[in-house]
Amino acid sequence: MQVEFFHDAVCGWCYLQSPRLRKVAQNLNIKIVHRAFVLQRNEQEMIARFGSMQSAKDEILRHWQACQQHAEQPERFNIEGMRAKPFNYPSGYQAALAAKSAEILAGQAGHWQLFDAIQTAHLKENRNIADTDTLLDIATEQGFERAEIARLMSSEPIIHAVESDNLRARQIGVRSIPSLYINNQRLISQTLTQGEMYTLFHNLNKLEGALV
Repeated sequence: MQVEFFHDAVCGWCYLQSPRLRKVAQNLNIKIVHRAFVLQRNEQEMIARFGSMQSAKDEILRHWQACQQHAEQPERFNIEGMRAKPFNYPSGYQAALAAKSAEILAGQAGHWQLFDAIQTAHLKENRNIADTDTLLDIATEQGFERAEIARLMSSEPIIHAVESDNLRARQIGVRSIPSLYINNQRLISQTLTQGEMYTLFHNLNKLEGALV
């Protein structure tokens, strides 16, 4: 079974979904393909969506509060820490470029490793993941070569890869994240518990077996 996982590093619901999906995928031997789905690329797009950067931060932190209520480990969300930070709330575009760069160097596992590290840095440690140096610091902490990630992030193939993922999302009807696209035929756009994912994947395996 192959599952395409559409996500954005600033998405609190993706922060819940990613470790759950990792455990399920390991136990059921599911191939995960990571897809960037950038909610807003820059401050201009955030202002267009929320009205102002302050409104963006306020609304997104309310989303964090909702996510925290459904978290196995609520302490993974440092809401007041982010509220106190002086920088504007970041978009996930640069993070998507960094994760795609890690994918070039270390495959899907590398993408997942850096994506999860960036999310932790953002939602728990309250680091500014719109800042390239911050992203390069995180990548270095994860064992990636800083100069290589920096080179890749600004390269045309990586920029094109992020664009291609967003085009893929539009083609299959992804409108919200996290989204899972299973075996090129079934789209699930909601945050699932581990139990719900186990049930979903087991039922799909049974259905496919019955159709063979």
